[in-house]
Amino acid sequence: MARKPGSPPKSEKPAVDHDVIRELAALLEETGLTEIEFKRDGVSIRVAREPNAPAGRARAAEPDSGIPNAPFAPPAAEPAQHPGLVASPMVGTAYLGPAPEAKPFVEAGSQVKAGDTLIIIEAMKTMNQIPAPRSGTVIQILVENGQPVEYGEPLMIIE
Repeated sequence: MARKPGSPPKSEKPAVDHDVIRELAALLEETGLTEIEFKRDGVSIRVAREPNAPAGRARAAEPDSGIPNAPFAPPAAEPAQHPGLVASPMVGTAYLGPAPEAKPFVEAGSQVKAGDTLIIIEAMKTMNQIPAPRSGTVIQILVENGQPVEYGEPLMIIE
């Protein structure tokens, strides 16, 4: 059957490749990330999970409709409600010290001044020092050395 002039050719493949979704979900588990998106040939697949969700609860987005996806917001947790929360300003890998065997920048109980380096976040091979937004005492560190972090993820609490 001939197609009408100007109409796009019909695709033999389904719009969403379920194997790609499974691979992306496995990658989420492997890396500890909560969201990943893949785009190819006008099809966008976004797989996301709740940060503390059990394995197998990943969900996939529909094909790209041209409308940008709303940013993923993890459910509120107790540390996220604390007024002294220091959240990640970017996606990357968190490092507690300047080198793998070095002493951490801060520990629970450490006194910090505004501007002191709290943590390093590596993003795209660039080491970004995250400064203390205020002076106070570090009461809790919410990430581990080498842990992947997302934008807005709680890093530590300063009182």
